[in-house]
Amino acid sequence: MKKAEFNRLSDLLADIKSVDEIIKSHQGDASDFMLNQYQAKKDKLIGSLIDDLVSPSIRSLRSIHTIKRVIERYYPDIDKKIQSS
Repeated sequence: MKKAEFNRLSDLLADIKSVDEIIKSHQGDASDFMLNQYQAKKDKLIGSLIDDLVSPSIRSLRSIHTIKRVIERYYPDIDKKIQSS
């Protein structure tokens, strides 16, 4: 992996963590509109991270495992949400 790719992935992860902390700290305080905006931003960042991890230059078993871990960490109840929709 090139240094530029690694730096981009690191930046995306840092941004995801930051937005997730904002969401957690404002749950119950902020309006649903604001929380939805932050959630949409987090979803977009995670989508970008996944896109980068499956790009041909990075794709590997380790990157697939990283995707799995990211989904498990930031969407722990995804199965419930999918079943209810």
